[in-house]
Amino acid sequence: MSEEEAAEAETEEVDAEAEAEAESSTTGAKLFGEWDVSEIEYSDPSTQRYLNVTPVAHTMGRHASKQFEKSEISVVERLINRLMQTEDNTGHKQKTTRIVRDAFEIVHEQTDENPAQVLVTAVENAAPREETVRLKYGGISVPKAVDVAPQRRVDQGLKFIAQGTLNGSRNTATPVEEALAQQLIGAADYDVQVYPISQKEETERVAAAAR
Repeated sequence: MSEEEAAEAETEEVDAEAEAEAESSTTGAKLFGEWDVSEIEYSDPSTQRYLNVTPVAHTMGRHASKQFEKSEISVVERLINRLMQTEDNTGHKQKTTRIVRDAFEIVHEQTDENPAQVLVTAVENAAPREETVRLKYGGISVPKAVDVAPQRRVDQGLKFIAQGTLNGSRNTATPVEEALAQQLIGAADYDVQVYPISQKEETERVAAAAR
C-alpha cells in the first residue's frame, strides 16, 4: 500500500469514527469514547452558554453554513480548529484531533480529572474580562478600557491556549501534546507562569491603566 493510500485509509477511518460519534451523541456517548461530558461544572455563568461540550469532537463542517452559531459547536472542536490556525496544522483536522485526544490522556494521567472539565475551567480562567480599544478624538488615538463580551471572552481564552501550545512546542523538544496538556493544566490551576493566564493578566492590567 502506498503512502497516499495509507493516508486516505486513515482519513476514512477517522471520518467513520466521527460519524459514529455524531450518530450516538444523544445516546450517552463519551468524548473520544472515554470522557463523560454530561456533568460538566461551570464556575462562570457569563460564559456557560458559550462553552458547549458534546461527545462529538469533529462535525466535519456541518456547522459551516450557519452564520453566528459557532458557540453551538463543542468547545473541544473549537480548540481543535484554533490549533489548526498555524502553518504546521493548517488543513490537518484528523492530525490535530489526535493531538487533542493525546493531550487529554496526558491531562488525565497527571491530574486524575476529566480532561473535558479541565478544558472548560482553563478557558474560564484564561478569558479576560476587560480589554482596550482605541478611540480617535480629533486625530488623536486614545486607549479606552471596555468590558469583553462573553462570546469574545471564550474566543480569547481559546486563542491564548492555542498560542501557548505553539510557543511551548515550536523549536523545542517538547511534543505538542505535552505542551497542550501543560497549558490546560496550568490555566485550570490559574498558574500565572503559563501563557494563557499571563496574557489574560496582561490584557486586564493594560485595560485597568486605560480606565
